[in-house]
Amino acid sequence: MTTPATRTFNTAGPIVPEMHYHIPPLQRAGGDRLLRLVEDSQYFVVYAPRQTGKTTALLALCDALNAGAYRAIYANLEGAQTRDDDLERAIRTILSRLASAARSALGDDFLSRHRKALLEESGAEDALREALSRWAKASPKPLVLLLDEVDGLRDKTLRAVLRQIRADHQQRGDHFPRCVALCGLRRPEYYCLSSADAIGIADTSLRLGDLSESEVVRLLGQHTTETGQRFTDDAVEALWSATRGQPWLVNALAAHACFDDPDRRRDITSESISTARERLILRRPVHFADIAHRLHDDRVRRVIEPLLAPSEQYPRFADEDVEHVREIGLIASNSPIRIANPIYQEVVFRTSGRVRRSRNPDLEPVTATHSMTSTKATPATDRTSRTEAPPAIPT
Repeated sequence: MTTPATRTFNTAGPIVPEMHYHIPPLQRAGGDRLLRLVEDSQYFVVYAPRQTGKTTALLALCDALNAGAYRAIYANLEGAQTRDDDLERAIRTILSRLASAARSALGDDFLSRHRKALLEESGAEDALREALSRWAKASPKPLVLLLDEVDGLRDKTLRAVLRQIRADHQQRGDHFPRCVALCGLRRPEYYCLSSADAIGIADTSLRLGDLSESEVVRLLGQHTTETGQRFTDDAVEALWSATRGQPWLVNALAAHACFDDPDRRRDITSESISTARERLILRRPVHFADIAHRLHDDRVRRVIEPLLAPSEQYPRFADEDVEHVREIGLIASNSPIRIANPIYQEVVFRTSGRVRRSRNPDLEPVTATHSMTSTKATPATDRTSRTEAPPAIPT
């Protein structure tokens, strides 16, 4: 691949190191710990909100494993999320995705040659287990599966997938994949079908966190090194304060500030960041449209609306609601309960009135007293507030 004259800030899809400024993905994702989990034959969960670098980290892990003693594939199972929970169609799609990934990453056509016969022979209730078992036995090295979007599978399909993985879990190594990572938005408890179904998947989990302040500084520094365009100290502080390290926001805000005006002789100042922030919000990218969509969810509204209300009394929240809103990244990953960053605050504030009025046309518009100039956070007054979210993966 030809390296472009100037790399850019990535706002779409996995990072391509030759094209994008980036923090080494395995460094961000606690690569040493991930590799130890593989070496220890662990089945585990990796979870994070969308557009935080999860896919990039998994692809980097896959490359590192394939450079060593393993044969690893990354497969996105989103295509198996059938509307009617058609198990046979979903398993057929999963086998197809695994076969395609094996051909692409490993040059291995075992699943391509055998998947149709296995589905006919074993049926949807056992074809995945049988395929993984036979493939592992035929593989010259231990297999590792990194399965993304697993939590998007419908109920019957998800149960079937987990049970087929569980069935031969004790034979992992030479007779079944050495390691399986389930990846998505959801916390590990989501994968516990019952105490009888548990295979230890939920016992080990990793949450991919936001960028640290020092990582944001390093990321911006790459642009300065390659172009000579400097971020002033107040610009760095403004960008960090607005995003709190949310990876997509950091990259999108920096991209607007740097590339909307091609003049590289100008410094990026706090005013540049402020202008870029307003442009970004007004553009209403898909990232923000997803936030707007989620505000229609009652679980989200029950947490977000009280945080917007100008009240001296702090609300109490249901644990399940808070966990869900944390999973999707709208509130901070630790206590006190608060909207994750000021840009999300502004987007939620501008969107929430439209959502509330769409549900109740007679509702009065939100007034200026609901200003989002400060973040409202709830103190640790209930069980949810006192319970910290699982720690982010160390950086």
